[in-house]
Amino acid sequence: MAPKGKVYRGSVKDFPGFNASQDADALYNAMKGFGSDKDAILDLITSRSNKQRVEICQAYKSQYGKDLIADLKYELTGKFERLIVSLMRPPAYSDAKEIKDAIAGIGTDEKCLIEILASRTNQEIHDLVAAYKDAYERDLEADIVGDTSGHFKKMLVVLLQGAREEDDVVSEDLVEQDAKDLLEAGELKWGTDEAQFIYILGRRSKQHLRMVFDEYLKISGKPIERSIRGELSGDFEKLMLAVVKCIRSTAEYFAERLYKAMKGLGTRDNTLIRIMVSRSEIDMLDIREVFRTKYEKSLHNMIKEDTSGEYKKALLKLCGGDDDAAGEFFPEAAQVAYRMWELSAVAKVELRGTVQPVGNFNDDGDAQVLRKAMKGLGTDEGAIIEVLTQRSNAQRQQILKAYKAHYGRDLLADLKSELSGSLAKLILGLMLTPAQYDAKQLRKAVEGAGTDESTLIEIMATRNNQEIAAINEAYQQAYHKSLEDDLSSDTSGQFKRILVSLALGNRDEGPENLTQAHEDAKKLADVSSNDSSDSLETRFLSILCTRSYPHLRRVFQEFIKMTNHDVEHAIRKRMSGDVRDAFVAIVRSVKNKPAFFADKLYKSMKGAGTDERTLTRIMISRSEIDLLNIRGEFIDLFDKSLYHMIEKDTSGDYRKALLALCGGDD
Repeated sequence: MAPKGKVYRGSVKDFPGFNASQDADALYNAMKGFGSDKDAILDLITSRSNKQRVEICQAYKSQYGKDLIADLKYELTGKFERLIVSLMRPPAYSDAKEIKDAIAGIGTDEKCLIEILASRTNQEIHDLVAAYKDAYERDLEADIVGDTSGHFKKMLVVLLQGAREEDDVVSEDLVEQDAKDLLEAGELKWGTDEAQFIYILGRRSKQHLRMVFDEYLKISGKPIERSIRGELSGDFEKLMLAVVKCIRSTAEYFAERLYKAMKGLGTRDNTLIRIMVSRSEIDMLDIREVFRTKYEKSLHNMIKEDTSGEYKKALLKLCGGDDDAAGEFFPEAAQVAYRMWELSAVAKVELRGTVQPVGNFNDDGDAQVLRKAMKGLGTDEGAIIEVLTQRSNAQRQQILKAYKAHYGRDLLADLKSELSGSLAKLILGLMLTPAQYDAKQLRKAVEGAGTDESTLIEIMATRNNQEIAAINEAYQQAYHKSLEDDLSSDTSGQFKRILVSLALGNRDEGPENLTQAHEDAKKLADVSSNDSSDSLETRFLSILCTRSYPHLRRVFQEFIKMTNHDVEHAIRKRMSGDVRDAFVAIVRSVKNKPAFFADKLYKSMKGAGTDERTLTRIMISRSEIDLLNIRGEFIDLFDKSLYHMIEKDTSGDYRKALLALCGGDD
């Protein structure tokens, strides 16, 4: 069933000992008389390949003079009926039916059009066009042109030609030229040359475009997806993003579509059915593994939690298994993980904060504005927010001195007296130096009953040597004891050893060493499969807490090559608790620090309630370092802007101050 030379990655295979006549009899008997045996129907149909199902339809008509699909529609109902009937159609006819439904009547299901046309191969597109003509006696291109408009329509028409280049031989010169053309068509142009995006993304081969995307990242400092979001809009933007995702990894694209179909309240059953049916004989195993890799739960379990009855049973049969305990990458997913580390290693991304030193700065003038805002009855919180969120930390330190010199008063004490709640914590945090603020957060994490391990991990796993040295000094000055002593007395075991190692600030800062990277990866690979838990954690500590970031990126690539695992999932499989969380934080920080903080921010606001401590801490600590990058990663990961989520999840002056630090809506 797989193309020649390729390993079959579907979850549904030809049924051994297949007999179309016997299966037709079994289905007839399952639907005969009052009611129907739904379990018998789903067990049989989900365990036959599409080619075998087509033969069953023919045998059913020969033996009983009846249309099997019509009988199934009559006997079954709802989502289960839609799923079973979809399985009975050949893939091209199933796609044709989905597109016909998407453009029929009032309104258009653009998401369905995008999903199908962005993800199908040239041959699948040709088969779809022919099936549409055969089934509906209409021209698919003409129907789509009549139902869509603008650049969205133009790109759909290009994809409908099924003319994407398929040559695996790639010209490096053309790669560089295409990357340059895309940059000049968008980021470097007043307005956007959409035609250039359509031509390159609609015609070039997948292998070529993957190299173009890598080159684009090198010359622009941002992934192509972020440029598309900034330059394009509406359905055209969504279509181009889908094309890029499918070029990078079709399996990852469908894993994301499945996750979004089931997350939150309600289930998008049409999407769920369409993908589970269409990919069951192509790449369902890869989709399953990418799903587990990306969302830390198996597709099997998410379907199990989100659906019910015979519908659930049939979907789980198409899924083909539960990966939560599997622990190993399938080949394509391992390649995706390897490429993620490759991009992390080669990208030269400029870190950018949202708060910059203000021009024409006047510390005495700002001190006067602040004094006026707090003098007399009431407090002008708006004036305080406007001044302090728009000044760099160095400028705020000058304001502190000017305020003291001008009024003989402590600005921090006055702010503490006049403000309250979340706003007070945010504004007072902004007035401390970065090292003082981190020291204070660490002190709060260890003092009193209980320990805030999450804060300890977040700060200690993400700061560089210079920042750690400054934190140690600030901690000693503020609390008259060493940070190392407090960490040692408040934590224990391997978790304590990890924190103490990080607190030394002795991480190597040199470039990668390929020979050493191979040896380090071998140590991690050996220990991840054989040694005791304590030995495993010790060896991970000796490498993850001491090697430079560039070196660790190469170590993690070598690890994938040796084990077919990503290092993060090896950690999750063999470790637990705070030790696991600390190592995962280091790995994610090495891979993409802005993405690590974007994930923390999202989790601080999703669901019921808001973790304001985490939200405040990250917005303060990253505002002058990489908050612009975090904003970009946030929208890439969660399809919503950080600004919008803060706006929806907070209120009052606290919200105003956070939005000012955020610096804009993406």
